[in-house]
Amino acid sequence: MILSSALPRTALVRTLNCNSLRPAAKKALHQTQTQSYITTQPISTSRCLCTLTSSSHTMIKHEHNRYNSLYNQQQQQLVQKRSNFSFAGPRKLSDILKTELLPDKSSTEISDMWMTYHEGKENVHGIVMDGKKGRSLLSKAAQCPFFIQPVFRGEGHFMIVSQFQTPNYFLLALLEDYKLDPAAAQPLLTISVFDDLAETKDVTLLRCDIINRGIEDDEGYKLCQNLINDYLEFEGVHMFNKKPDAFDVDEFVKGKEQKWNE
Repeated sequence: MILSSALPRTALVRTLNCNSLRPAAKKALHQTQTQSYITTQPISTSRCLCTLTSSSHTMIKHEHNRYNSLYNQQQQQLVQKRSNFSFAGPRKLSDILKTELLPDKSSTEISDMWMTYHEGKENVHGIVMDGKKGRSLLSKAAQCPFFIQPVFRGEGHFMIVSQFQTPNYFLLALLEDYKLDPAAAQPLLTISVFDDLAETKDVTLLRCDIINRGIEDDEGYKLCQNLINDYLEFEGVHMFNKKPDAFDVDEFVKGKEQKWNE
């Protein structure tokens, strides 16, 4: 996956420049961050490889000539230091369920099996939606792959940046890490959307894997739900990707804060 010049400029620049992480929240975040389950070593091509990178123009604003020079230098540096990591979640539905046994099951039975399987598992959550919504989610994510989400702690908040990777995965990383070094930003959680049964059983199965202890379990679940809801509603996501000048970060965060503790 590449976080590059395709990322909507204006909205993200405003978000990056927001001093949204207050001291108390920042301290709490760094206290909980530990070694993730992610490897930066080369892995087999049979596994999913993702890459975080970016060009400096999403973060730096200055006069035109110097901007172009710095942009070119940064592009060369980021190509050299891209960081590869293995996808932590299951890549296929058959990695979780015995799909050969599902044809005789109803959508209700499959949904119950999915939720029961994930119930009580640490840092893993199962979600179910109907087939039409699942297909709509994937279609909208392919059109508009980037978005942001705030996480509220104490009196402050910090921001998460997400990117959709075809065919059916979301990767979410800490925006503070992205701002410091896009190429080294590590994921906090992944969301897998399995639409294998969308047509035959009218059910889509989703899985959220929290893969870094820098994010709490309940925070990760809320992030997953909020991101899914935003893509299904789509107005804000579309504006962020297609009309970034019109996207109001402050209003977006304010609205999310009101709903965070509901």
